[in-house]
Amino acid sequence: MSIDAEHPIVYEPSHETVERSRLADYVRWLGACEDMPSFAVDDYAALHEWSIDEPTSFWSSLWDYFGLIGDRGQGAVLDTLEMPGARWFSGARFNFAENLLREALEGDPGRNAITALSEARAPVTLTYGELYRQVGAFEAFLRAIGVQAGDRVAGVVAHTHEPIVALLACASLGAIWSSASPDFGVSGIVDRFAQIEPRVLVSVDGYGYGGKLFDRLDRIAELRERIPSIEHVVVTDNTGQARALPDDRWITAWSDALAAHDGASPSFDRGPFDRPIYILFSSGTTGVPKCIVHGAGGALIQHVKEQVLHGDLGRDDVFFYFTTCGWMMWNWHVSGLFTGAELITYDGNPAYPDLDALWAMAGARGVTHFGTSAKWIGACRSAGLAPGSTHDLSALRVIFSTGSPLLDADYDWVYDRVKQDVLLGSISGGTDIVACFVGSCPTLPVRRGEIQCRLLGVAAKAFNEAGQAVVDECGELVCTQPIPSMPVAFWNDPDGARYRAAYFERFPGVWAHGDFIAFSASGGAVIYGRSDATLNVGGVRIGTAEIYRQIEPMPEVADCLVAAQSTGEDDRIVMLVVAAEGHEVDDALRDAIRRRLREQASPRHVPKLIVGVDALPYTRSGKKVEVAVARLLNGREVEQSSAIANPESLTAIAEHPELRRP
Repeated sequence: MSIDAEHPIVYEPSHETVERSRLADYVRWLGACEDMPSFAVDDYAALHEWSIDEPTSFWSSLWDYFGLIGDRGQGAVLDTLEMPGARWFSGARFNFAENLLREALEGDPGRNAITALSEARAPVTLTYGELYRQVGAFEAFLRAIGVQAGDRVAGVVAHTHEPIVALLACASLGAIWSSASPDFGVSGIVDRFAQIEPRVLVSVDGYGYGGKLFDRLDRIAELRERIPSIEHVVVTDNTGQARALPDDRWITAWSDALAAHDGASPSFDRGPFDRPIYILFSSGTTGVPKCIVHGAGGALIQHVKEQVLHGDLGRDDVFFYFTTCGWMMWNWHVSGLFTGAELITYDGNPAYPDLDALWAMAGARGVTHFGTSAKWIGACRSAGLAPGSTHDLSALRVIFSTGSPLLDADYDWVYDRVKQDVLLGSISGGTDIVACFVGSCPTLPVRRGEIQCRLLGVAAKAFNEAGQAVVDECGELVCTQPIPSMPVAFWNDPDGARYRAAYFERFPGVWAHGDFIAFSASGGAVIYGRSDATLNVGGVRIGTAEIYRQIEPMPEVADCLVAAQSTGEDDRIVMLVVAAEGHEVDDALRDAIRRRLREQASPRHVPKLIVGVDALPYTRSGKKVEVAVARLLNGREVEQSSAIANPESLTAIAEHPELRRP
């Protein structure tokens, strides 16, 4: 049976919705351009095929259509299709901050740019003009303490307005930004930032989560001692308490840094298109995190393509994304400023005081684009929420979901309990490309349990073990052509060996992303989990998400995780189950799980061992830590756990008597 046949349509955009979409506007604009092809507005497949067959024309058209600010120069749009090593817009001169602040430069500086909401402090709203002035002031402060182009500035920060200002100030002068969430432990922060040797640290004084305040001033001295490159620390008043700082020349309050240089304007120093803009980190769940360097132009043109053409984001929209500054979705969210939209940020627990709080916020503030994780949507479903009945969500047009595959039951919940005429955009990519391979499209229908499409300009395919592209069957997610947001480099990888090993060893010259995926004949996609966590039972590969889709909607189950455990002759599937409140993992539940998998999936999907646990390990960005659990189940040590939000859960799994290898 084809993938599409298994996933019925749950939403189809109206003719009016398609025609007024920004993707349709781009198609009409393209058809009016000299020497450009014409496409029917509703023929996405033909448009995508052209974007792959003619990458130079496609990406060049985006620069012109979006009106990127900069000097295109005389260099090639794309100098080679070979990977790694392809360079984009090699003659261009470009500044990331200048583009994100174009509303202040060319539009209405009085429009709202950011509304920052927080558990711990009062809301803060900045207009584009105020954002411009704060970026100029903080850039002047950085220059005054000696920061130059290429230097690193690190942030232990919450998703408020200050790190956005800091990022743009760094981008304006050519410095490189990197950030982590304040809930990271000291060792986790050191593991990341010590590798890139930042000269300046921006840190919160604390943060609120779940109704509690967590102090972070007490960590600053230790971080400075363990990261000797830090010469200066800037502290934001994230608790709203205006706390006294140590009287030391190397520490400055955020407000004082801005006040000392009030009136300064950003320099917007233009550099190469691929000049580093930020460093992101791999999860670090099984080793020291990799430092992934991203270029300014590649990240921005990719983000704007995804948000405007695929997400239908525009100047009059209100764009919320729940994320931390340690997740790539923060970088993605910030790029929304390019459109002139208002960003809504939130620092706190998304379930405090209850799961309905963010839906209430969306209704009250007229959010048009609501971004979150698949896990949070599942939690709302499990809690029985019906936000479409309790809040005015008339402004809401798009819901973005990422972080893990969205369950079939969650598609049903969104269209039954949130809104019928909303684009549910399940999107998937990664920190590695700080962008997406597959995602939403405002001119296509949404199918239950299926991501809508390959994104424009992305030659994504599913490869089998022989390196052949397959349709309607699972394979390795690969990208056979360069895209602009592939990393510039890994930090401290002078010959590129680690970079090549990470993505290009399995299929030479082809990016292998590490996800297990299937594409339908119509171009839709289903992700079955990480390929390094794929179960191989009796020679058959099974994606973990195939099992989660069946078991997580069960009312008796709060959460589950599966991993393969070697028994000597073959692997067996082990399932860890967190029982829902009022239930327990007993023989009756085990039988129900096995019966459901046997009937709804196949006998091969049935776990040999089902064990109840109190909690499952998650990264700080909300992803299940399957690989680390698999290592523990097979008697291997987990080298690094600082990226895990609840490392005590791993300890409990390692010590569980039922989970020892047979």
